[in-house]
Amino acid sequence: MRQKIYQIDAFTNQTFGGNPAAVCILDSWLSPELMQKIAQENNLAETAFAVKKDGLYEIRWFTPEVEVDLCGHATLATAFVLFHFYELEKDTVQFYSSRSGHLTVAKADNGWLTMDFPTDNLVAIQNIEELDTAIGQTPIKTLKGKTDYMMVYSSQKEIEAIEPNHHLLAQLDVRGVIVTALGDEVDFVSRFFAPACGIPEDPVTGSAHTSLSPYWSEVLDKTKMTAKQLSKRGGDLVCEYLGERVKISGKAVLYLTGEIDI
Repeated sequence: MRQKIYQIDAFTNQTFGGNPAAVCILDSWLSPELMQKIAQENNLAETAFAVKKDGLYEIRWFTPEVEVDLCGHATLATAFVLFHFYELEKDTVQFYSSRSGHLTVAKADNGWLTMDFPTDNLVAIQNIEELDTAIGQTPIKTLKGKTDYMMVYSSQKEIEAIEPNHHLLAQLDVRGVIVTALGDEVDFVSRFFAPACGIPEDPVTGSAHTSLSPYWSEVLDKTKMTAKQLSKRGGDLVCEYLGERVKISGKAVLYLTGEIDI
């Protein structure tokens, strides 16, 4: 069997920036074991698989190691593929995930794509010594969301300087760790580490902004914010906090189209 595959750089307007994701639009679902093997073979932060059903697309996301509940950049990448190759007349695509519910991505004439995601629920917790040691810097505040810890620092410079111990981070019972601070040129900046999922540092993490947006919206007293993820590849986002939902916008570019034999 031959399966079309696309590789998209998400949350960027130029190739080799943002976060790469592989996308497979399937006629019917493959086994979870086979999808996991494809993701492992791709060796990207995420591979997304989608199947059209009843006018929307069911979607699942796999890192090289595990299936995850939600992935922003791979959803953005999948929407890009659909808009350019499968649903040329549409300006909105609807997704459904058994793990994260209904998700929507809309396109604008200027090339921006906007995802509508459920907002994460954050709870402030006491600083965790093992977490502080793994990151290497003690934060101002630590919060816990559905799948991640979020650590808040006082400056962008601190975020840039973090060199975590990935072995220690991988021992934590969470998907990943977000570190964040006010930005020098944008509203807020972040980085995201998920070695337990096979991703030492994710280039740009759309789903992390479901946690970042409500926090910074309250701090900054504004609902629409600019954001930058400070990985080596870098990523630019616009976030709009709407209470139970958050809109996360970014651009994407095509890197590769091909076929895989499975």
